[in-house]
Amino acid sequence: MRRSILCLLLALTLTLSGCAAAAAITAQEEKNCQLYYLVRDLEQAAGGDALGTESSALPKESADTLQTQVESLMNALLAGPSDPSLMSPFPEGTRLLKVELRGSHAMVDLSTAYRNLSGISLTLADYCITLTLTQLSAVRSVSILVRGQELSYRDSQRFRPRDVLLSSTEDVVATVEVLLYAIDPEGGLTAVPRTLDLYEGDTQAEALVRALRQGSWNKDWRSALPDWFSIQSVWLDDGVCYVNLLSSAVPEDADSQEADLALRALQDSLSSLDSVQEVRILVNGEPAQDYAGVSLRISARPTR
Repeated sequence: MRRSILCLLLALTLTLSGCAAAAAITAQEEKNCQLYYLVRDLEQAAGGDALGTESSALPKESADTLQTQVESLMNALLAGPSDPSLMSPFPEGTRLLKVELRGSHAMVDLSTAYRNLSGISLTLADYCITLTLTQLSAVRSVSILVRGQELSYRDSQRFRPRDVLLSSTEDVVATVEVLLYAIDPEGGLTAVPRTLDLYEGDTQAEALVRALRQGSWNKDWRSALPDWFSIQSVWLDDGVCYVNLLSSAVPEDADSQEADLALRALQDSLSSLDSVQEVRILVNGEPAQDYAGVSLRISARPTR
């Protein structure tokens, strides 16, 4: 079905998939919890569910506080799965900055890299965190911040496990062929052909930017976008693709060569979309002369 039904019946979906969180685990009974990740190959997944789990042992000392348990689960989750059939939903470089507990509500603050998620990728990442943490009996809802700030483009800022219906291959409404530019073993940019899934509400540009950040690369290859390279939004208007970057995420010691590779990879990848005639880079929503020490004059040139 479509994304619009993602939030109907979590209990039924988890029962069918066999990866439901066990009934709420008390602090004294804590031994193992499930870490939720994306299923790498949906065609091989039981029931076509988008999320799968692997076990993680929590610290067993009775003196451990809820704060410690939440932090332990989050750090284990962000470390990524060991099961090769699963993959992390989190952009490379996503780190836990802080956990704040307000009663049964956990506020998780993550590093800037998490801001690069949007659309269905953001939804799935949010609920991997939510389903993992709400196995703790004392945690009933979760908020996810980025450097202390809410993501304004989310439909909701508070998540509960009952709100989730796991996505499946039926949520894909279209595909698009693209070229993603990644850093090859020699340190240069090379085009990698990819077929991207588009979900209801996705745009081709949004899906491409997500894949450019998170794409599965060959060994010794890596994304051209450094952890601090923060893309707040991307949209297409009459053949012009606008990319809005955040200057606040740029570190003082940012490598201009690294930034140059990122900007080139971003522009060249977006240019592989048939609908894109020109790419323009904005900074904080406005035209700018440079970004991280790199001139943006080339960013407005036609791609064809």
